[in-house]
Amino acid sequence: TVPGIRYVVDTGVARVKRYSHRNKVEQLQVEPIARSAANQRAGRCGRVAAGICFRLYGEDDFAKRPAHTEPEILRSSLAGVILRMKSLRLGDVEDFPFLEPPIPRMVADGYQLLNELGAVDDERELTTVGHELAKLPLDPKIGRMILAAKEQGALREVLVIAAALSVQDPRERPQEQAGSADQAHAKWKDERSEFLSWLKLWQATDEVWKHESSSKQKTWCRQNFLSYMKVREWRDIHGQLHALCAEHSWHESELPATFEAIHQALLTGLLGHIGLKAEDSTELRGHYVGARGIKFFIHPGSSLIKKAGRWIVAAELVETSRLFARCIAKIEPEWLEKVGAHLIRRHVYEPHWEKDAGQVVAWERATLHGLLLYAKRRVHFGPMDPKQAREIFIRDALVQGDAHEDFARRAKFFQHNLKLVRDIEALEHKSRRPDVLVDDELIHAFYDSKIPDGIHTLAAFEHWRREAEARQPKLLFLERDQLMRHEAEGITTDAFPHHFEVHGQKLKLAYHHDPGATDDGVTLALPLAALNQIPATRCDWLVPGMLAEKVIQLLKTLPQKYRHRLQPLDAFASAFGETATDFDEPLVRALTRAVEERLAMKLPLDAFRPGELRPHLLMNFRLIDEHGGTLAMSRALPELRAQYGARVEQSFARAEVRTEASAGELIGLTGWTFGDLPELMEVQVAGRTVTGFPALVDESETVALRVFDTEEKARARHRAGLRRLFALALREQVKYVEKNLPGLRDMALQFMHLGSEKELREQLVATTLERTCLLEPLPATAPEFETRKEQARPRIALVANEIARLAGLILFEHNALQKKLAAANKAFPTIVADIASQSAVLLEKNFILTVPFERLQHYPRYFKAAALRLEKARGDAARDARNLQDWQSLAKPWERERSNRRNAGVADPFLEEFRWLLEELRVALFAQELRTPTPVSVKRLQKTWESGLHG
Repeated sequence: TVPGIRYVVDTGVARVKRYSHRNKVEQLQVEPIARSAANQRAGRCGRVAAGICFRLYGEDDFAKRPAHTEPEILRSSLAGVILRMKSLRLGDVEDFPFLEPPIPRMVADGYQLLNELGAVDDERELTTVGHELAKLPLDPKIGRMILAAKEQGALREVLVIAAALSVQDPRERPQEQAGSADQAHAKWKDERSEFLSWLKLWQATDEVWKHESSSKQKTWCRQNFLSYMKVREWRDIHGQLHALCAEHSWHESELPATFEAIHQALLTGLLGHIGLKAEDSTELRGHYVGARGIKFFIHPGSSLIKKAGRWIVAAELVETSRLFARCIAKIEPEWLEKVGAHLIRRHVYEPHWEKDAGQVVAWERATLHGLLLYAKRRVHFGPMDPKQAREIFIRDALVQGDAHEDFARRAKFFQHNLKLVRDIEALEHKSRRPDVLVDDELIHAFYDSKIPDGIHTLAAFEHWRREAEARQPKLLFLERDQLMRHEAEGITTDAFPHHFEVHGQKLKLAYHHDPGATDDGVTLALPLAALNQIPATRCDWLVPGMLAEKVIQLLKTLPQKYRHRLQPLDAFASAFGETATDFDEPLVRALTRAVEERLAMKLPLDAFRPGELRPHLLMNFRLIDEHGGTLAMSRALPELRAQYGARVEQSFARAEVRTEASAGELIGLTGWTFGDLPELMEVQVAGRTVTGFPALVDESETVALRVFDTEEKARARHRAGLRRLFALALREQVKYVEKNLPGLRDMALQFMHLGSEKELREQLVATTLERTCLLEPLPATAPEFETRKEQARPRIALVANEIARLAGLILFEHNALQKKLAAANKAFPTIVADIASQSAVLLEKNFILTVPFERLQHYPRYFKAAALRLEKARGDAARDARNLQDWQSLAKPWERERSNRRNAGVADPFLEEFRWLLEELRVALFAQELRTPTPVSVKRLQKTWESGLHG
């Protein structure tokens, strides 16, 4: 009460300090005051004379208010009270006879704070820290900081900060001089921590207090906008704290403490005041999420409001208009793991085997007061759950074979067991039976029965294994019978070979059972260089172990009237597979013949439908490039050849060919100087040694020895090269023939539509050499070449004249036929078109050379027959049409089958022979009077076609 006061204005409200046990923060909310407080305010006037109190609220409001202000024990944290009672052994706070007993939630909050500080354990008994803390007549938070500072070597610095936190802020900021005050205080600011601002301010005041008088101290404080009284109080409390530490023989370190040590010590008392920057904040400055999910903002007056980090700690959280954090500092989450280890909640998830570490690890998620410290940290799972870790170790490392390479090399049992499992899995894929290998549970049970409890790392297992195997070497070795449910009869290397042999090369076969997968069935690893060499018909037979299944599926495509007479199909398929020997024959043809023999009847050409087979019953080809990579994968060999065949030919063309008899590359040859010519030859193609077919290649004036990827290509090129070599060896005879060919000029005129006179002469000479020098068998050695050359020398001129006369006759008959076709074109366009097509096929550009001589001799008769056909058509065109229809009933299937075989890259001598039978059938149908060398008719050829096509 101040003398002279006559009037008092009472607003009826006041800021009341309350502690929120829910949010663990101090609140300074404006609240209505109690009646006793209002009466006390009225007593501020009228000390020496009557006064007047103006209350800014109604009398009815005054009457409703409580009589007295709520006791402080009901609105303060009880942590200090509980700590003091525990240390004095006054019993539990819940049972103490307080005049105004606190609510149970406030008691629970007090215990929770003491547990956070490490002062009590989970049974609410004092810990060693708690006993030490009880000796300090301080707020438990402040005391905990000092105890930690002693351990961290930061006692000197923390005592200053602790004293500062125990008094009101001495810095003043008058509204009218706010800018000057901020400027004066700026020199003590720190960019990382406002706690360090206290240390800087302390150092400044300490210099003044040590060396200046009281009046100068006050002046200095006034100039720097500091409260002299509060600074003095700060220093007094610091002195008391210093004396208290001295009593306990706690000595300050002579070395300055680090930023980390100071703030770790502060964190021990402020774990409830940490904050994590909210990532989804839409506020201007953003908010922080604190302990237990509370949200707060940095106080607007903070120097770190724009520089605060992701993690911060605050000296206090005070709720006014908002919940604000005051006196903050940046911190690292790693400090929280150390300081708040007893409060961290850890969740371990996804335990798994890690072969490089040789142990079971898991991911750990840690939170402190609900704040995520880390989401996925790798931790050793074994000590946490040895039983489950052992289970995972056995299943993943031993059963699944996912162990470190060093262990796999050292452990003989491991190698043996894995190889045994792989072998049986291979049997499953080959037999397409997924039930041969026992399931993992039985393998796990085997290891589980052998390995002692508590072993869950590879290191511990190895230590035990060395001792156990010293006593029983085969302790961990599995046996084949333990891994197989059924006997896999018939699954042998003969039935399911590992390799496919082509010209001495072993190509790898792989088996996989996975319906729908691209590699389901058997896959042949086909090097690019062998693409054109692989026999397509042989691949059609797959492997012996899969042949029966394929045959059964083919038999099921037969019409019912044939299929039911073959029952049981399994027995028929087995018998067929056992008796089959010629695997170079198409499978369908061989199967058709076997069925026809069984049924004693002919099958239709389309009786079998291979297109309906499941993919795994067709050979799968994995085309491998020069570097071992996969170029393509397909079950259609013709498609692979169409796409990559030219690339293979180019690779062989670039291959360098050498023989034992030659010192260099065999090109520019004019004589047989390269030794014996083998049937097969190894060359380097694209960095790989492959087998090819050697052949002499005509290079106009010389020959060269090359290697081809297929026998057909080599044979075709070799004849031309061999002709050139004979032409060079018989140069004089060849020149004589070229100058003395009879009727060459007249023949050239009739040959004009096919080529020039020079080309005609070359064909005649080449055919002469074919007839004299290239009779089978072809020479393969130098002596054989010399012998053949000497045998041919006296016969060349005679044979050349014979061939020239035949060629002249053929061209004459063809020319006469063309004139008749031109005259009959308007009257019989269909007949003329058919004969023109026949003539074009017979008289290809190089017909003299390419058509066998024995067939060439029949050409004049074929053209005469065509001319007679035209004459007969004038009398009976309908008969010609019927004959043409009969002829086409055989010609069209032949043309279709020949096209299919060419696309598949398969040569069929029967189809070539049948072509000439079709020519003879033309003669028999359209010009019977010219006769044929052998009897032919539509019925005869129909039988020949069916028997030849089916085998």
